[in-house]
Amino acid sequence: MPKRILQGRVTSDKNEQTVTVLVERRFKHALLHKTVRSSKKYRAHDAENKFKVGDIVRITECAPISKTKRWTVLLDETASA
Repeated sequence: MPKRILQGRVTSDKNEQTVTVLVERRFKHALLHKTVRSSKKYRAHDAENKFKVGDIVRITECAPISKTKRWTVLLDETASA
């Protein structure tokens, strides 16, 4: 099964080798037919401490690294520009 890839904004880089990424999704409400914004925070592994607050990054699923980290940051330069 392919691993999910999500795109979001870094909201915290205070921890060593970890960033918190806010992923926002938009969908149409089933009854009201309005566009609804829903967001969720993921903790992702950043081995090089490369990303800072405000960067746009792509994260992908991985095996559990710690109690809360199940995602890792993809290191392609196109997403962080």
